[in-house]
Amino acid sequence: MSNLELDPSVMRFYGETVNEDSRLRSSADGRMELVRTQELLRRFLPPPPARVLDVGGGSGIHAEWLVKDGYDVALVDPVPRHVESAAAVCSASVGDARDLHEPDNSFDVVQLLGPLYHLPDPEDRGKALAEAFRVVKPGGLVAAAAINRYASLFEHVTYAHLHTERIHASVAKILETAVYDGARGFTLSYFHRAEELVEELVASGLVDVQVFGIEGPAWSLVKAAEQQPGDGPTDELIASAMDAARLAEPYPELLAASSHLLAVGRAPAAVNAAGS
Repeated sequence: MSNLELDPSVMRFYGETVNEDSRLRSSADGRMELVRTQELLRRFLPPPPARVLDVGGGSGIHAEWLVKDGYDVALVDPVPRHVESAAAVCSASVGDARDLHEPDNSFDVVQLLGPLYHLPDPEDRGKALAEAFRVVKPGGLVAAAAINRYASLFEHVTYAHLHTERIHASVAKILETAVYDGARGFTLSYFHRAEELVEELVASGLVDVQVFGIEGPAWSLVKAAEQQPGDGPTDELIASAMDAARLAEPYPELLAASSHLLAVGRAPAAVNAAGS
């Protein structure tokens, strides 16, 4: 993948198979992910109308609320189907997180809410974060999402099939290698530990890096309720799981139980000629 081509499983999954917007708008854990991502980003975003580059922004589900909040958003995504849809929301173009065409120091915020999922090669992840660092302004915000290392363990319990031989073996391999090969179902993907995600942002040059569990430690209970016969999770269960995510934030040991992680950091502020 160092030739800046995405694995075919990624292009097939997002270009032909799945509608990511539907997952985030309709599934219970997807709705939690969307709302919590908004909640976390709004703590750190500068006031509108700051310029935001949404790298790997899909069909514009995050760009949509950012535009409504008053931000000037440009979106880049490798999937033409996504870019065509996102163009109705904001400026959108086909591109790769590892080779952005935007000028240096041109955005107040750069967000990567998906690219790191599908870059198992650490050099590729480094390129994506280096590009984000390059195009963000001094003092600007970079936000990067990752799939938690242990997400598949919790998720496949909710489907009540972790104990089957094939799924057990697949999840065991993810836990051992941090990589899913995209052979069936999902795409080629990488699963981060929280401390590893922080290290990668720091290595790109970002400072003041913090990491959060997006859905928190109770998301799998909500997803399990959705998989069972009946009406699915109640509003009260979802509200309690969201509150658990907020309560868990001061406790790093609980990061391992979240489905996704969000790391935020800033480019060092510019200094004048005297170095002050």
